[in-house]
Amino acid sequence: MRDYEDDKLHEECGVFGIYAPGHEVARLTYYALYALQHRGQESAGIAVSDGRTIDVHKGMGLVAEVFSDRTLNELNGKMAIGHVRYSTTGSSLLSNAQPLVVHYQKGMMALAHNGNLTNAAELREELGKDGAVFQTTVDSEVIINLIARYRRGTLEDAATKTMIDLKGAYALVVLAEDKLVGMRDPHGVRPLCIGKLGDYYCLASESCALDTIGAEFVRDVEPGEIVTVDEEGIHTRIGVPKCDKAGCSFEYIYFARPDSTLDQINVSESRRRMGVELARECPLDVDIVVPVPDSGTAAALGYAMTLGIPFEQGLLKNRYVGRTFIQPTQEMREVAVRLKLNANKGVLKDRRIVLIDDSIVRGTTSSKLVEMVRKAGAKEVHLLISSPPVLFPCYYGIDTAEREKLIATKLELDGIRKFVGADSLHYLSEEGLKRALGEQSVCLACFNGNYPVPIPEGQRKLAFE
Repeated sequence: MRDYEDDKLHEECGVFGIYAPGHEVARLTYYALYALQHRGQESAGIAVSDGRTIDVHKGMGLVAEVFSDRTLNELNGKMAIGHVRYSTTGSSLLSNAQPLVVHYQKGMMALAHNGNLTNAAELREELGKDGAVFQTTVDSEVIINLIARYRRGTLEDAATKTMIDLKGAYALVVLAEDKLVGMRDPHGVRPLCIGKLGDYYCLASESCALDTIGAEFVRDVEPGEIVTVDEEGIHTRIGVPKCDKAGCSFEYIYFARPDSTLDQINVSESRRRMGVELARECPLDVDIVVPVPDSGTAAALGYAMTLGIPFEQGLLKNRYVGRTFIQPTQEMREVAVRLKLNANKGVLKDRRIVLIDDSIVRGTTSSKLVEMVRKAGAKEVHLLISSPPVLFPCYYGIDTAEREKLIATKLELDGIRKFVGADSLHYLSEEGLKRALGEQSVCLACFNGNYPVPIPEGQRKLAFE
């Protein structure tokens, strides 16, 4: 089962924050984290403030495993932040679970962070020389140390100075005793949006979290912007000047929930347009179009509708297999894959099919799916991918394999086709992806190596060796 999950890119985490006196802020945060569960399944946490102190509860596992009615009832306050995590920087340990909570000269502070800093090691060394003590291995702790160090006046002033020091990708929420602050990196790599619940405001990685708690979407946080929510309402300022916009393209390809809208682009619609572009680039004479659920579904619909080919659910997903599924023995690997996805023989038998998935990382899952479809009786299997080949690692908060493990770096197109066992293989072009995203400025570094934020030579060398 782990093999199947490892052959995908993984998002680091999701964040949420709310200021709503008189509301059950911990429970609202819990529901919002439920909506963001797809962004991280290793740990979850909620911190609340009553205006004087900050309480936190966090643990390893899914949101429903970490929290109970009792723990939520004990988290009382007028504002809260929450976090779900998939580890990239830092090991999968309880000590690395967020929100991080610290006591410092000005009182207490909690932080939840999505993204990755490219200069975290440099900042950690500098802070260490000044006597800072670190209790985790996550770069989020570097950020909270910087804010504490710069906190002479307002929290917003400290946040501004901190943003000047930070390099990389980040969307984060900070909880002080009396206010909630959100920050987004100047390239806007990681998403963050603002919602309104009655007279109060909240912040979330994705708009689907706002929908879940009944909040109204207001707008996306601008790259480089600092947003403050307190008893006087919402206030904003520019922390650092906006750079060339470079939102993560994989948010649209795979990570984000289909019902979310990020930077004014609906995720489901963008995936459907990827399928339309695939149809323009690679029209095939087949009997049916079959998606790999769930991230391939919208693209498959776009492809099928454009070419007038029947769309069929030839692969069915078992939605009751979670991360706690017992790891299979070697001889049971194929059983594990079939527990996650199973072929519908009645749909596939004697058909020529187009199988549409969002990406190929190592290629192991694609080969098993193609084999599964063939065993179900398909006459031809043509694999279409709704993104370009993944050729480079990500340094901005996505868990990609080392470059040497990315199949597209080792094999040419026909070699990949033979490895996965398909009759034909086509990747969406970069130009097609850009058209599907409305020519928005997005980060395509994992496809072309053009990193919007410079990567220290030492990090690049390690990843490319």
